[in-house]
Amino acid sequence: MCGIVGYIGEEQAAPILLKGLEKLEYRGYDSAGVALYNGGHLQVAKAKGRLKVLSELIEGGQKTPGTLGIGHTRWATHGAPSDINSHPQVSDSGKFAVVHNGIIENYLPLKEHLIRRGVNFVSETDTEVVAQLLEYYYKGDVLDAVIQVLRHVEGSYALGVICQDYPDQLVAVRKDSPLIVGVGSGENYIASDVPAILERTRDIYRLNDQEIAVLCRGSVSFYNMDKEPVQKELCHVDWDVSAAEKGGYEHFMAKEIMEQPKVLRDTISPRLHNGRVVLDSVSLTREDLEKLRSIYIVACGSAYHVGVIAKYVLEKVVRIPVEVDIASEFRYMDPMVDEGTLVLVISQSGETADTLAALREAKRRGARTLSIVNVVGSSIANESDDVLYTWAGPEIAVATTKAYSAQLAVIYLLTIYMGDLLGTVGQEQYAAYVKDLMRLPDLVEEILQHKENVQYLASLFFNVKDVFFIGRNLDYAMSLEGSLKLKEISYIHSDAYAAGELKHGTISLVEDGTLVVALATQKALFEKMMSNVKEVKARGAVVLGLTTEGNKSIEQTADHVMYVPEICDIMLPSLAVVPLQLFAYYVSSMKGCDIDKPRNLAKSVTVE
Repeated sequence: MCGIVGYIGEEQAAPILLKGLEKLEYRGYDSAGVALYNGGHLQVAKAKGRLKVLSELIEGGQKTPGTLGIGHTRWATHGAPSDINSHPQVSDSGKFAVVHNGIIENYLPLKEHLIRRGVNFVSETDTEVVAQLLEYYYKGDVLDAVIQVLRHVEGSYALGVICQDYPDQLVAVRKDSPLIVGVGSGENYIASDVPAILERTRDIYRLNDQEIAVLCRGSVSFYNMDKEPVQKELCHVDWDVSAAEKGGYEHFMAKEIMEQPKVLRDTISPRLHNGRVVLDSVSLTREDLEKLRSIYIVACGSAYHVGVIAKYVLEKVVRIPVEVDIASEFRYMDPMVDEGTLVLVISQSGETADTLAALREAKRRGARTLSIVNVVGSSIANESDDVLYTWAGPEIAVATTKAYSAQLAVIYLLTIYMGDLLGTVGQEQYAAYVKDLMRLPDLVEEILQHKENVQYLASLFFNVKDVFFIGRNLDYAMSLEGSLKLKEISYIHSDAYAAGELKHGTISLVEDGTLVVALATQKALFEKMMSNVKEVKARGAVVLGLTTEGNKSIEQTADHVMYVPEICDIMLPSLAVVPLQLFAYYVSSMKGCDIDKPRNLAKSVTVE
């Protein structure tokens, strides 16, 4: 959500800012802007719409000279998308320019306070309050002014600040919104995500909450809120620039779907040694697990759907009660967690605002926390008692695919590991699970080799208006993700239901021509699912079935069928999700949708 880039060096800043913002387009945005110090004052250019509009406005940066600058892509929260509401926001006299990710929760009383003192506001944004406060508290020292502002604002923020009195400094600070500092030779950068600056540098610092960075051309200094110096460790990014490029694919989503076999190997293989699951980063002992009365899983979006699958898998294998909660609900529901609870937190970015707040609430109540994240050094990873990384690499498309699959793989590894410690998994079953884990990447690859079959099915249904996904048990959990994938990138109305609930109301929505995607991979529930398929068929539905290769009898009932290979029941979701991802992708492609950047959505939701 939103993107920040900042530069200070010897080169012209505007082209670098535009290039960096282009790398952050995947995060979702509705306007863009830059602010440059041009040798005398701050020059600002902003435009509603795509980055191309801004680039054309400033002629690729030629109309905005300067070697110090900040840039931003905005996803509207306070104030509709417009040129005026775009960032950077500027103080009344034009002395300060600010870019901001996050939400200033107390901006209204602060704004009213400043208006009473004669400050003139021009936008509807909460961010302008920060710019105006900086000027209000400025007494000649930018760092002092920043610290004063931080002591008065409440909420989440990643801020980039430039001041016309300080042409050799770029100031950055964060709280609950990600921000990194990139280090070059005679030049330095800030960014909200690594891809923005990866072509310029691989050496970065990750800011922690309420740490302030002061960037000059040849140095970077860090301070805490008491203006005391802070020592930080420099990190080296070792993944390739090409990992953040399309690599010949039409869309990032297509590339990331096809990367899933590799991602699964990268996530699983290092954790298997001599037929055993080894999780060196997890400190949970058998004694710790025996003390647990419950497990809570907290996540948002697709990560929440991983959690729903994890509930079925963990309860079946580990035999500990599991509750799954949407993070935005967990933090406000007075959760019943304590030292006898393990809270499992799932987030691709490790910066999801509601999930991070839920983690902190769980820790405040004494719970043990374990996170599954993709970004090393992210806030959720840093604040958890234990962390398991998915090693999925950068995921650019807003609709997650490979990160989701990697999270599922980690759930299987954790489940087998915990079941072994507690003795709820016998050695024969343990060996069978490990064998199937090792097969997963190859089986996903096999499904992808026949993607044209799914493409054909998509060509039959890309004009439908409503789609219902149904399933039982793990198939129901899987249907949640299949439905989300379709709706978020194709804009087709889609819902998922437990098949056994059809007769309790949902079936009234089924009429002639309604598409029903029926998941029936679970052998023990196959016949019951066929009864549900017959029910919707009797009301005029067209049924697209999804099952394993051994269930050919489904063809007697369903109109069309997608097949996945056989594997143990608990790992079938990792196979079933692939044709559902492909189906959503091809339907959206045939509709001409903006697949990587669906409307109204953002990659990393860093505000509530």
